[in-house]
Amino acid sequence: MKRIGLLVCFLTSLSLYAQHIPLPTSMPQNHPRVLTTPDGKKETWALIQKETWAKEVFDGLKQRIDTYTQRTEKEPDWLLSRLAMYWKSHATDVYIKGENFDHAGGAKAPAPTVRYTGTRGTTATHGRPKLEDVVPYDDSDGNVTFCNNALPGRPLEIVHPAKTGRNIESLNCEILGIARDAAFLYWMTGEKQYATLAANVFDTYMTGIYYRNIPVDLNHGHQQTLVGMTSFEVIHEDALHIIVPLYDFLYDYLKVNYSAQMNIYADAFKKWADNIIANGVPHNNWDLLQAHYIMNVGLVLEDNKQYADGKGREYYIDYVLNQSSIRQWSLSKLANYGFDSQTGIWAECPGYSSVVINDYANFVNIFDRNLQYDLVKAMPILAKAVATTPQYLFPNRMICGFGDTHPTYLKSNFFIRMVQNAQMNGKKEQEKYFTALLKCLDPKAGQSMDEPQSVRVSVNSFFDEKPLVLDPSVQAGNLEAYVSPLFYAPNVSWLVQRNGMNPRHSLMISLNGSEGNHMHANGISMELYGKGYVLGLMPVSGCRCTADWIMPNTILSFPVITQSA
Repeated sequence: MKRIGLLVCFLTSLSLYAQHIPLPTSMPQNHPRVLTTPDGKKETWALIQKETWAKEVFDGLKQRIDTYTQRTEKEPDWLLSRLAMYWKSHATDVYIKGENFDHAGGAKAPAPTVRYTGTRGTTATHGRPKLEDVVPYDDSDGNVTFCNNALPGRPLEIVHPAKTGRNIESLNCEILGIARDAAFLYWMTGEKQYATLAANVFDTYMTGIYYRNIPVDLNHGHQQTLVGMTSFEVIHEDALHIIVPLYDFLYDYLKVNYSAQMNIYADAFKKWADNIIANGVPHNNWDLLQAHYIMNVGLVLEDNKQYADGKGREYYIDYVLNQSSIRQWSLSKLANYGFDSQTGIWAECPGYSSVVINDYANFVNIFDRNLQYDLVKAMPILAKAVATTPQYLFPNRMICGFGDTHPTYLKSNFFIRMVQNAQMNGKKEQEKYFTALLKCLDPKAGQSMDEPQSVRVSVNSFFDEKPLVLDPSVQAGNLEAYVSPLFYAPNVSWLVQRNGMNPRHSLMISLNGSEGNHMHANGISMELYGKGYVLGLMPVSGCRCTADWIMPNTILSFPVITQSA
């Protein structure tokens, strides 16, 4: 019992999470607000001057975007004309049949509208061309000009969008990404050519969203409840994650130079967010992915009082925190539903549980950075859930593989988020606990970066992905302090017993039934550990575990014969 005292002490200090989470009493009024704040410009310049990796990233961004600003000096519409739009038809309505695009039509909008993607899946007979090979203003009777993947040299052909998979989304996201990077460079340098490039693309695309309607499923099926404005699934509205920081960095320029369009931009963002609220799946990781999109829209909008419909920043942030609809639950309702208040375990298999906990931890970071609001204080179950994740570990540091879980190693991002939350809010005990845990599982965490090329050339590298600074006085913890000899989580019908965490000499059993999401409903599954190996004993039917899932030091045995009900 002594070796788990640290865990018990930390977890028992956490009260149950609140049912209603109050909004921050004051919110920033200036932009940017999403990836950083206005003060972030000075901090970023200091980072570039101090850190080699930061200078490499900035120079790489500038070099890449300068190639496009030079092109647009000669051809102002070179980049924006390559957006996938209904350039000629200005179609307002999109029709799908199940998981495939069918056609576009409806009334002709006053401006070109955003083209819908081809299919829900990624399979495509025709791939997207390189950006320089894209046909400008491409709109041939609703078709697109893409590359035939089956022929040598991948020649361009005019094809129906349903043959292109999700490549239409991909093309638009690439162009929006260039515009976002240009907006960031304008914010950093004040050089107008970057603003011009970014604003032309942004205005064209967002005006096109404003005049486009939500897709209609001609099959009248379940797909109607999943569709987004640009993608077949509201959890894959990837363009929204790009265009929000684009708008945020460019806001002051747009307000002066595109003042007549500002209400159109806001209404387009709200249409996008309202559709995500209306569609999707409320009771699993979909809900959090949807909430992230809604939260970003909320952050970038102005206060409620600025809009005639009263739907602004407070409305959408409160929706994420407290309001629930049929297909979009609040963070608090989802936490009540999914987290076991006694154990902190999420009600899905480890592979999905780690995704959900990571999403919640990222929300903690968003509230810390953008609103100076401690979400962990408002929802203490989040720290408890993160602290409980080592219970999934075998002595060889791989996670249990029950349910739809790929045997792998435990992620460390949610530990990092807990450390950052503690540092920002002055919570020394929390910082010590998660710093020791992080160093235990990742000895390289917080160490200085010797290789600049290991940092992505991305705007996010200056904000979300900047190196973590850990308290050097905190030593790595002992893994046995973070796990229990006996652990039971009823919401996933999971029992684990272990006699230590020595990779070579300890023994462990992981046993579970079918309770929980992404589990298997045809009996029990069992994993045994000894001498550095995992012996997986699982039912046959309904199990996704296949031979290609076998990881190093893992043995997959013959299945256990179980009696089905």
